[in-house]
Amino acid sequence: MAEHNGDGNGLSNTGGAGEQNPMLIIVMGVAGTGKSTIAKALNTVLEMPYVEGDDLHPKSNIDKMSNGQPLTDTDREPWLTLIRTTAENLIAEQQSDPSFTGRQGVMVTCSALKRYYREILRGEKKVDAPSEDVPVEPSKAALSTYFVYIKEEEKLLRDRIEKREGHYMKPNMVDSQLAALESPEGEEGVVVVPMDTTTEEQVRVALAGLKVLAGEL
Repeated sequence: MAEHNGDGNGLSNTGGAGEQNPMLIIVMGVAGTGKSTIAKALNTVLEMPYVEGDDLHPKSNIDKMSNGQPLTDTDREPWLTLIRTTAENLIAEQQSDPSFTGRQGVMVTCSALKRYYREILRGEKKVDAPSEDVPVEPSKAALSTYFVYIKEEEKLLRDRIEKREGHYMKPNMVDSQLAALESPEGEEGVVVVPMDTTTEEQVRVALAGLKVLAGEL
């Protein structure tokens, strides 16, 4: 099943940990689309461990972006691998904890601009030489990966970026992000939500689409 534009009611977090496959949900899109806002709102329903992907960037990446320099694929590969590894380890902890009865899964925010990046996040591609920030032998946990893609609206996006204060993403980097973006529309396991609507509506669409892709959440 591929891309889904959901339209349905919100879902409840029902069922025990052993009844469903563990899942990694990645809220993606270019900077300024509101990934963190939507991910946190989604997680009020799903109640999964939450990982802000930007927090896993090595200092070298943050320094580059703070200076207005776009990251290269070489910069991003170990970061993307670390995001996947972090999710695998969190789910392995859930699976090994007999007292855990919630929904096995992890909620992550990540720009995930290129299909190649998403392949790393899905665990389909491995980086040949992990950096020192990435465990060489990460814990393994079978999990399904889904993307909630916040489809950008350029004018609104630029307005938001210009009004941000204290963030390392600079307004001039919007062009590089838009140029790098390879839309995930049509890929397996993707739910598309509009940027130019309320958070409540975005969450409704995302939950309905995830239910179609993953079954009961």
